[in-house]
Amino acid sequence: MENFMFHFFKGPHRFHPHMHGHGHHRGGGGRGPKMFDSGAMRYVVLQLIAEKPRHGYEIIKELEQRTGGSYSPSPGAIYPLMAMLYDMGHVSISHDGAKKLHTVTPDGQAFLDENRQMVDAMMARLSEPAEAGGDLRSLMHELKEAVIRRARDGSANETRLQHIRAILRKAAADINQLD
Repeated sequence: MENFMFHFFKGPHRFHPHMHGHGHHRGGGGRGPKMFDSGAMRYVVLQLIAEKPRHGYEIIKELEQRTGGSYSPSPGAIYPLMAMLYDMGHVSISHDGAKKLHTVTPDGQAFLDENRQMVDAMMARLSEPAEAGGDLRSLMHELKEAVIRRARDGSANETRLQHIRAILRKAAADINQLD
């Protein structure tokens, strides 16, 4: 089953064609391709923090939401970047229980203002996948969740997996037949 899940949901066909980079390959697949290199990602993360103070998890979820689910950075990409922004003096940290709440500093806002053209270009890139067929991405996400849920529940067996495969193959064939 793991091999099926990897090839169907983590293979190269899963990703939006306008995204660049490669996924993080960790024992059976990653979270998706790198949408930005770490240098460009700092503009995006800092802009999200400037919009409102955020925890790391909120940044990950916001990026996923803004891309219609087609991109979800790993914590290993976001948390070190947030630490770097703190070290650079671009964000301050306050504690909200066990979580760290990041807030843009005047230096961070000045950095964003000085690089507004780059920031705006990076933020526009976030919305490209969502605008181009966002409803399809939402439906694909629903399909993915349904398949995973049914394949992983306690009664999953080879017969059920074969049935799931047949449904998916038929759906793909039907879509390919469209004019």
